[in-house]
Amino acid sequence: MTTTTALWSFALVVGLLTLTPGLDTALVLRTAALGHRARAWGVVLGIQTGVLAWGALTSLGVTALLTASHLAYEALRWAGAAYLVWMGVQMLRKTFGGHPAQEAAQERATPDTFTAGWRQGTLTNLLNPKVGAFYVAVLPQFLPPEANHLAMGLLLTTEHILLGLLWSAALIAGARLLSGWLRRPTARRTLDRLTGTVITAFGLRLAFGD
Repeated sequence: MTTTTALWSFALVVGLLTLTPGLDTALVLRTAALGHRARAWGVVLGIQTGVLAWGALTSLGVTALLTASHLAYEALRWAGAAYLVWMGVQMLRKTFGGHPAQEAAQERATPDTFTAGWRQGTLTNLLNPKVGAFYVAVLPQFLPPEANHLAMGLLLTTEHILLGLLWSAALIAGARLLSGWLRRPTARRTLDRLTGTVITAFGLRLAFGD
């Protein structure tokens, strides 16, 4: 496999993965739809920070230890599951018992900070061992034998990050078009319930799934 073939083939695989609706999509859409532009981009770049870390560690062979060690994998899996369930339950809890208008006012008063979004995106990605397992299983197949594995691995990871940034930019732009409607109290409550349910389900699936 040549370098050019590896780049195109990997782009197809991770491109399809990026377009598949999942946890990352839910987080970015929910944050952007509420008008938190800086925080939304923080979430996006946090997710991509996690992708870069997993790609670099895989290229160095470090994440192979994670898949080889059942204890390490299980510890990370349960930590990630607990974090996702906590985040999802927090979203759901806020939608019950209060008045929608008051909730909307509190949401608008929440600082729109890039750092908070980056932290959330990074933790969500790094605490998901399935991302690491994906890289361990897939990335080595696209490393030409004659290439420097670290350099090529980082190049492929960068390709994945660029595709993720392009897709996230499209998501944020689309969410902005609907932000006026989605920031209405009842619509925001519905959005939080939907997103909270999705995130909680991902956490439970990570904890108890195969």
